[in-house]
Amino acid sequence: MNEMLRKRIERHLENLTDEQGYQVLDFVEFLESKYGTATRPPSTFERFTEGVEDALRAGRIPGVAIRETMQAVDSASRLMQRLSEAGRGAVEELGRSLATSETKTPPDASETPPDAGTTAPADPASATPEDAAPEPPPPA
Repeated sequence: MNEMLRKRIERHLENLTDEQGYQVLDFVEFLESKYGTATRPPSTFERFTEGVEDALRAGRIPGVAIRETMQAVDSASRLMQRLSEAGRGAVEELGRSLATSETKTPPDASETPPDAGTTAPADPASATPEDAAPEPPPPA
């Protein structure tokens, strides 16, 4: 659909009540089914939202109640989207962090300093009795 036609339709839709808007939606869905035109598949949350809205409409709930419910669902949708984006950002940052740590080469085993708590003599034969482990006490 060209942009001028889209804007013209939007201009007409702005003045409709919710009930009239639902009639337009029903007609658009009818045209899609009649001519076999496919829309982009809805996301999981869009399917959920549309299901809630359709259930409310089928239950003959007043338009005001549907509108308020859908505003609450829309707020939740925006919150979930922000959380999802934050989670993706954290995962990407973690991935970058892991990638940079993997590119660093670990030090060679011969270059590692001994543990700070141990001071073993270089030559075990030159160990003094003070360096040796104490003998266990004799059995009683």
